[in-house]
Amino acid sequence: MTQTPTAHTPAQGQARAHFTVPAQHPMVTVLGSGDSLLRVIEKAFPAADIHVRGNEISAVGDAAEVALIQRLFDEMMLVLRTGQPMTEDAVERSIAMLRASENGEGDGKETPAEVLTQNILSSRGRTIRPKTLNQKRYVDAIDKHTIVFGIGPAGTGKTYLAMAKAVQALQSKQVNRIILTRPAVEAGERLGFLPGTLYEKIDPYLRPLYDALHDMLDPDSIPRLMAAGTIEVAPLAYMRGRTLNDAFIILDEAQNTSPEQMKMFLTRLGFDSKIVITGDVTQVDLPDGTKSGLRQVQDILEGVEDVHFSRLSSQDVVRHKLVGRIVDAYEKFDNTHGTQNGTHKGRGGKAGHKGK
Repeated sequence: MTQTPTAHTPAQGQARAHFTVPAQHPMVTVLGSGDSLLRVIEKAFPAADIHVRGNEISAVGDAAEVALIQRLFDEMMLVLRTGQPMTEDAVERSIAMLRASENGEGDGKETPAEVLTQNILSSRGRTIRPKTLNQKRYVDAIDKHTIVFGIGPAGTGKTYLAMAKAVQALQSKQVNRIILTRPAVEAGERLGFLPGTLYEKIDPYLRPLYDALHDMLDPDSIPRLMAAGTIEVAPLAYMRGRTLNDAFIILDEAQNTSPEQMKMFLTRLGFDSKIVITGDVTQVDLPDGTKSGLRQVQDILEGVEDVHFSRLSSQDVVRHKLVGRIVDAYEKFDNTHGTQNGTHKGRGGKAGHKGK
């Protein structure tokens, strides 16, 4: 795409950008079905005038905005050349990354195309990739460090991406087994009141980990791998007293560990193993007066060599767009009212004293 002054008398600071889509790429891949991608771009740049004629796209407007549009189409073409389709969500995230870079808010050189085309795992006809810059950095940190903490709100892909990296490590024989664990603390419920045996009570709590495995592996192979001990899904209490060698270990919902449990888990690390710990410090379900091990460990291990903290935000939520807005709304409420999870801080996350 080339940027030139407008042919007619332009307003001061305005420019024209012109882009030719190569013949091998149908225009529908660039503009979207029913021009859905084009509408996303037009909504993001309302002051720019974007025209399409054949395989030619032009944009006229403020020089800075036109330059961003030019970069956007360049990035979109880089993605399309890999054979990966562009989606409305991918276009929106690309625009957000480019604007952050333009405003000096970005702190790296990664481009939208580099983020969106990084393959983690291909399974059952689909490929798992990071969708945001912070997700890419989280995945890269898992490659580079022995212990990685993924801290952020619900829906940011903390556990799912860690699971994908674990399966990738198993398939490439970097490790011999995967161990998935959670502390058995429930959000306002008690396992003791559920019917059935201990295993039947624990199983629903670990179900999200099973669900992610089913997305990434042939479902028929999972029982075989679990029977062989290649994949283990167990409550955190089952880790006590063990040394975990040659394993990819994931501790999920780590905000619900006590400081003692966190220390116990971290010291299970054996040779040739990797640990990923995920959690959301704004959703602690521990009893009153119990500190969160995930909150405390940030003060203890920050800056320790080969330990990395990846922090994700509402901007990294990859569920329904409303989830990101809900996360922001709760954070704003807590900041205004001096609360945590809508209740007074220091109350263990339990209801009873509502912020007013």
